[in-house]
Amino acid sequence: MSDATDFLYPFIEGEERDTGALLSDLGESARAKARTSAALRQATLERSTSVIETAAEAMSERFSRAGRLFVFGNGGSSTDAASLVALFLQPPWGQPLPARALVDDSAVLTAIGNDVGFDLVFSRQLIAHAGEADIAIGLSTSGNSRNLLYAFEEASGRGLLTIGIAGYSGGEMARSPHVQHCLLVDDDSVHRIQETQAALGFALWSEVQARCSAKEPGKGVWR
Repeated sequence: MSDATDFLYPFIEGEERDTGALLSDLGESARAKARTSAALRQATLERSTSVIETAAEAMSERFSRAGRLFVFGNGGSSTDAASLVALFLQPPWGQPLPARALVDDSAVLTAIGNDVGFDLVFSRQLIAHAGEADIAIGLSTSGNSRNLLYAFEEASGRGLLTIGIAGYSGGEMARSPHVQHCLLVDDDSVHRIQETQAALGFALWSEVQARCSAKEPGKGVWR
């Protein structure tokens, strides 16, 4: 077995020949990870209730004024950003709400990254598209991604509602004056953090839906 993957399944040895025992260990490892993830998700959602409700209320007010949602992140967080946008645009129930993932356009990302630097790939898109009624959500496992911090600074300066979702202790994102609401997953496993961040995103969407259905949100359009 490669040393690069030993940390994932330390019980797998290079000379292992007992297939039954190996499969049993793999199964138990998967179940243990699922239990850990479920416990972290429940604890985080319970601890974050007030922040979720406050952020959802602020989001629903922006949507009622024809505001739009912009979401961004790097790596695995970029896929979480795209998934959250899809949830708002094509919800399993409730009303679709205007949202855009700033990670989707590879031409824009590579052009900005090449011409002015990767630190500005999200802030430059906000400059081009965002208005003061809009919302910016950034996801980062560390909370220290420079391009997210620059995006939040730009968004805050333009009057956007800013919401961060971070892991560990929240990093610079949790301390930034440009992030109005910060949801934290207090854990040091990137895998568990991202699983719980997805749950936080769903909880936030669900609370927004509940409020928007009562407020008759405006029809956001891309300007």
